[in-house]
Amino acid sequence: MPIYEYQCSKCGEIFEAFQRITDEPLAHCKYCRGRVEKLISHSSFQLKGGGWYLTDYARRNSGDSADKQDKQKQADAADSKTGKDSTGSEKSTESKT
Repeated sequence: MPIYEYQCSKCGEIFEAFQRITDEPLAHCKYCRGRVEKLISHSSFQLKGGGWYLTDYARRNSGDSADKQDKQKQADAADSKTGKDSTGSEKSTESKT
């Protein structure tokens, strides 16, 4: 059941109310019986798990090539740390002049 926030125009009190979506909005403050207005609140909605665009569908068409590119970048980074090129042989560090 959603939680709605209301603010009283008479006393300024802000309070929450559990209501069904089909329920009528509250009209009176539960503290002073003044008129209230429904507030628009921030939500804490979060998508978790599989089945969402980012986790399952974003790379579907280019997934294989993107994975290969990622693996190649990781291999190149590892090779640059060890001083080897992509074929596994030692890189030449001499400068040709």
